[in-house]
Amino acid sequence: MITRIVRIEEKNPNPPEMKELGEIIKRGGLVAFPTETVYGLGGDALNPESSKKIYAAKGRPSDNPLIVHIAREEDLDALVSEIPENAKLLSDAFWPGPLTMILKKSPLVPTETTGGLDTVAVRFPSHRTAQELIKAGGGYIAAPSANLSGKPSPTLAKYVLEDLDGRVDAIIDGGDIPIGLESTIVDLTGDVPMILRPGYITKKMLESVLGEVKTDPTILDANSKERPKAPGMRYRHYAPKGELTIVEGSREDVIDYINRALSDAGEADLKTGVIATNETAAFYCADIVKKAGNRNAPEETAASLYRILREFDDENVEVIYSESFQEDGIGDAVMNRLLKAAGHKKIVL
Repeated sequence: MITRIVRIEEKNPNPPEMKELGEIIKRGGLVAFPTETVYGLGGDALNPESSKKIYAAKGRPSDNPLIVHIAREEDLDALVSEIPENAKLLSDAFWPGPLTMILKKSPLVPTETTGGLDTVAVRFPSHRTAQELIKAGGGYIAAPSANLSGKPSPTLAKYVLEDLDGRVDAIIDGGDIPIGLESTIVDLTGDVPMILRPGYITKKMLESVLGEVKTDPTILDANSKERPKAPGMRYRHYAPKGELTIVEGSREDVIDYINRALSDAGEADLKTGVIATNETAAFYCADIVKKAGNRNAPEETAASLYRILREFDDENVEVIYSESFQEDGIGDAVMNRLLKAAGHKKIVL
């Protein structure tokens, strides 16, 4: 398969090529496309064979549910057996945007798309190019992140091509992605709404609309055997090629520990890297030090994290240390992704 690259700017999201890209989706093909969170790998959500192709292209376990993307709020009706009041409240507050809701599915949605579950994950992205592709493709596009399973999610089209060249029909190059982390996923099928994956829409934001909201305790549990209701709950994700370790403690202790570990790695002739804040980057003696943004600006870390992990792969870094980041707001999502990327390897000083 020859993978076609199509450049589409969000300021002009519906050029003549979009109709052709939509036809690829309708015929059962796959198109990778930009969203406001990360690049997605899209196929017809209502076609079981398309969902099978997505799993095959990514090398993704087939019990790991796909998110169905829509471009009109009213299209949710066809996908679910009922729309509870809390779903209406959340859609009014956060759609279109980086929020995925899990609801009881309708018979229209094949179990190949839902990982065998009787629930469906749905989101209405705010990225205009994504919206136009969804409309052109029939209105319902299943789309996980557009990367090989387990690797860092792509925030640039070149990384989509690196992973999926020859595996997908087309890639829409929409430039940089603004948010840089996948959508928040909230399960609305229980008595109390529950966050299954943290993201840009924070727990505090959800609580401002719904009142009580819980966070699934297995999110940070590396040994959970529960069947995943949402993408990324069980399997290792976002991992660079190099061995990643997170170090938590006071600023001085973290810098001292990481530099001693870097020295040991250097003596073993291993290429080293560090993920640091702008304030601390100059204190490390790694081969490569990446700045993830200001200490008190977790949205900057979110936007840069996957790019940094991909760059370490490009630069053949073998041992990576990362500072721990504040776990507040979107910082929760940053640490969730970092822990998964590190296989939950964390040093607490």
